[in-house]
Amino acid sequence: MVRNFAPISLVTTGQYVVVTHPSLPTKTVKELIALAKAKPGALNYASAGTGTALHVGVELFSVMANVKMLHVPYKGGGSALTALAVGEVQLVFSNLAAALPYIRSGRLRGLAVTGEQRSTALPSLPTVAEAGLPGFVMTTYNGVMAPEATPRTIIERLNAEIVKVMRAPGMRDRLASIGVDPVGSTPDEFGAFIKSEISKWSKVVKATGVRAD
Repeated sequence: MVRNFAPISLVTTGQYVVVTHPSLPTKTVKELIALAKAKPGALNYASAGTGTALHVGVELFSVMANVKMLHVPYKGGGSALTALAVGEVQLVFSNLAAALPYIRSGRLRGLAVTGEQRSTALPSLPTVAEAGLPGFVMTTYNGVMAPEATPRTIIERLNAEIVKVMRAPGMRDRLASIGVDPVGSTPDEFGAFIKSEISKWSKVVKATGVRAD
């Protein structure tokens, strides 16, 4: 399928945030890992469904941290977050924008964000990597692609316009309000990024046996 498209630009990247119910006695990623190791399979986490990003992301975390937690799939990220808020589950790796109101109101506890850098929306939260699990990165992203036969001149023109928009004054602040950051990459950079993501998550699927519903 990837071979049928030509990358134009990575447009935005976003992060997930590790959120727990306040009743869980963990305030850091290190404490979460320690508790999961002390009680294998006792902690449970919600996802948007089997095989979704919210599921596979926690599986990557579990593999890297060498812990085992119980997966509880829901029908969508909103349902998973609601389940966490009412105490049905203990943990969610949530879409950042969706979790912000819960975290800011104190209904849920944010432990860390999942990107390479801290989020401008929650600057006080560390990344998972700096908070106790070096090398862990999990992002969401949006990009633009075209049919593979699209002439290079058109791809370059579209790329230039997208990059221009992403670098426009005020764009970073506007996107930060919904928990994402502007990028505007070259076509080759976007292509390399796609390949790296496929390789990364293929290894997780192979290691864990995760399958989509």
